[in-house]
Amino acid sequence: MRTDWEAFLSAVQERGAYATQAEAERVSRVVLALLGAHLVGEVRQELAAVLPETLAGILLNPLQAHEPLPPERFVRATAAWIEGATEKTAAWDVSAVLSVVADTAGEDLTQRILLQLPPGYDLLFGRPQPI
Repeated sequence: MRTDWEAFLSAVQERGAYATQAEAERVSRVVLALLGAHLVGEVRQELAAVLPETLAGILLNPLQAHEPLPPERFVRATAAWIEGATEKTAAWDVSAVLSVVADTAGEDLTQRILLQLPPGYDLLFGRPQPI
């Protein structure tokens, strides 16, 4: 079932302690565009099906990564796309959005998403894996 736009952004706003919903929307758009470039197949489609429609479209954008970025490079790429961001603030932004994505997707889909990504993304999604 598709998540409501307002509910998703409110969750990101709360998790990221953003002053406005517009700020939560801005970081959500960037993080989901970059995440979508790393996901393929059914997992990407299933995640899009549970996200708000606008964000699903961003996730499904034809942008494709040539190679999966390790988590630290994903954070650096996010910082490059968000005006005024540093790596520290981008890490906060990525975790705020991806932890809400994980809550929205549920455990099974989140685990399948993590299988498509390099090691270390579990922390960005707020779902640390046992060593």
